[in-house]
Amino acid sequence: MQRSQAVLLQAPPGAGKSTWLPLKLLEQAWLPGKIIMLEPRRLAARSVAQRLAEQLNEPVGERVGYRMRSESQCGANTRLEVVTEGVLIRMLQRDPMMEGVSLVILDEFHERSLQADLALSLLLDVQGGLNDELKLLIMSATLDNQKLQQTLPQAPVISAEGRSFPVERRYLPLPSTGYFEDNVAQAVRQILNKHQGSLLLFLPGVAEIRRVYDALNGTLSPDIDLCPLYGALSLAEQQKAIAPSPDGRRKAVLATNIAETSLTIDGISLVVDSGLERTARFDAKSGLTRLVTMRVSKASMTQRAGRAGRLMPGQCWHLFSQEQAERAAEQGEPEILQTDLSMLSMELLQWGCRDAQQLTWLDRPPEASLSAARRLLTQLGALAPDGGLSSAGRKMAQMGCEPRLAAMLAFAQTQGEGSLATALLLTAMMEEPPRSGSRDVAHWLSKPLPQWQKRVRQLRSRLSGPVGRPDADEAPVLLAVGFADRIAQQRGSDGRYLLANGLGAQLEPDDPLSRSPWLVAASLLQGASSPDARILLGVAADPERLALRLPHLVSSQSAIEWDEEKGTLRAWKRQQIGRLVLKAAPLAKPSTEELHAALLNWVRTQGVDALGWDDDARQLRLRILRAREWLPDSPWPDVSDEGLLASLERWLLPALEGVRDIKGLKQVSLAKALGQLLDWRQKQRLDDALPVAYRVPTDSLIPIRYSEEGPPALAVRLQEMFGERQTPTIADGRVSLVVELLSPAHRPLQITQDLAAFWQGAYREVQKEMKGRYPKHVWPDDPANAAPTRRTKRFYEG
Repeated sequence: MQRSQAVLLQAPPGAGKSTWLPLKLLEQAWLPGKIIMLEPRRLAARSVAQRLAEQLNEPVGERVGYRMRSESQCGANTRLEVVTEGVLIRMLQRDPMMEGVSLVILDEFHERSLQADLALSLLLDVQGGLNDELKLLIMSATLDNQKLQQTLPQAPVISAEGRSFPVERRYLPLPSTGYFEDNVAQAVRQILNKHQGSLLLFLPGVAEIRRVYDALNGTLSPDIDLCPLYGALSLAEQQKAIAPSPDGRRKAVLATNIAETSLTIDGISLVVDSGLERTARFDAKSGLTRLVTMRVSKASMTQRAGRAGRLMPGQCWHLFSQEQAERAAEQGEPEILQTDLSMLSMELLQWGCRDAQQLTWLDRPPEASLSAARRLLTQLGALAPDGGLSSAGRKMAQMGCEPRLAAMLAFAQTQGEGSLATALLLTAMMEEPPRSGSRDVAHWLSKPLPQWQKRVRQLRSRLSGPVGRPDADEAPVLLAVGFADRIAQQRGSDGRYLLANGLGAQLEPDDPLSRSPWLVAASLLQGASSPDARILLGVAADPERLALRLPHLVSSQSAIEWDEEKGTLRAWKRQQIGRLVLKAAPLAKPSTEELHAALLNWVRTQGVDALGWDDDARQLRLRILRAREWLPDSPWPDVSDEGLLASLERWLLPALEGVRDIKGLKQVSLAKALGQLLDWRQKQRLDDALPVAYRVPTDSLIPIRYSEEGPPALAVRLQEMFGERQTPTIADGRVSLVVELLSPAHRPLQITQDLAAFWQGAYREVQKEMKGRYPKHVWPDDPANAAPTRRTKRFYEG
């Protein structure tokens, strides 16, 4: 490490990566500055720091300390800081040179959290241009060495056996019948009855922990304590799960994957792995997150099994078959590929990076998620016209919280003491929402949880100005600042709502909050079975007050509706928040401009499929779509649904002359309208490279059929292709046509994309059959060199 900028360390659980190696590094003279060690979880960070300090016979806060959100134990003498992910990013943003820091350790890197990936990219940027003396140590029991070595080819890889104890791994598939939690509880009972020692059970989420806890409670030996362990528990409850059991007692710890890494639970020699984990998946199109329960990777199985061998030889039971284990992915999917990237995008802009591709990534952030993040930052007013952070965006970036919450805090600073106090408490609440109880934000503002108060004090230290008492009346306005797209209007009386972004959301019909005509649905979760998202936290809102306090949310639009019964067009002037209508008034005689604007809005609402697409228009659109794919060297317009809707004024509006109703709109020549998107050169290029028809050997022009997927097709009578030795191609020879060879009666005979092979092979069978069925037509023995024809033998001159 002394000679390398970065080192990769792989060692099994219990080898001392987190609790022995950092102290040895602290002794090295060639590391004169601080050592910063990143732990992905707060519970692990606190536990690791305490164990390191104990080995030095010092309290935490002397040479070893820790820092995390809402909590810090560091002092003037601290040289080794154990930090959580957000803290490390804040350190980098405040001091990109990382002055006074000799080494950064990224522990348990196999988890591939979003913040860890971002930290690695920023640290590599620091090493590359700001501080080449900074060293980096990446370590875990299960590193993805192939990907890391591709990204860091100069980094040496160190594999250590360490001092972990052997773990015997067994497979115990659960019964296919019965409830999952009951079957798990039964397996745990059997294992605890047959084996000594304490047990650690891995479950996918809190709901399963509670149900298995209920199934086991009162059914175990009296000397066994049941201890849940997950992030939302109080510190005292977490410490109870981690601490040694009293003499003569043992425990069964029911945990999420929080216990997979960097966490030694005293007395554990038995591990039961359900093989499941719950992960959040972000949908860039809807902007919502859904929770997915899925099989863990082989790396996670190894991590979980290793918990049994931290302090003594142990045993692990995987509650699935060995075959399922062997089929599992080697590594879990990195969070950067499946999460909301709005925070990452704001961090990059604060770093001075406007294009994510300027940095080095193990996995590049998906463009769809980056685009969704840019849309949200624009909505929040964080982006300047040049693509960088606006003045408001720079203030938001200093808040150290998610962009939606940062926007709320920045707004509250301009609204008075009570508003700011409310925004601080709302931020803490949204960062760590309550696990159960009321879904009404107003309820929780009157009964704040202790951890929220702690976070409020930390946030206050970053903000200037006096802070008053929380005011529940401010909550709807403040949440609307950050969650304008989630303002919701009641539809029906069964707890269903329409969001400003056009999506659906729902509450339980008996939830008191469901009686509110308008809400701000600040916290949503997309369910697996329902198209509507579940509202986890919301607050009743007065739309008129929102419009008065936040006038920028309200837009004035002309809307058009077709009355099928009366056969007439109705035009309205509407005041809207997104898709939600505040007020509507009929337009007696709309102007042509208003009428056309309303028609375009109707298309935006209904989608481009509502237009009258004839075959010519569909084929032109498909040709342009395929040109973007096959001819990337030339610029082509975006004619996807999204692209067409975004450019309606450019291509559809000019075609609306004389159109005054939906019927006329559907009669517009869309092929001619789409032509507005192409200049003369593009039209020529499209006709040359992707023609509408192909001239076959008989000189007939046969239409080419383009499709969204697969190569285009040419349906032609077989006799007209005599003499064509090779498969026809388009797109400058890059794409071969699928040739659908037809009989004289235009019935399909053969489909091929290799005409030469067909003439030499399958044609013989076709010839044999067709001679008997169509004796008046020619069926030459050498079709590749025969003269083509559209006629019978009588007129054939081949």
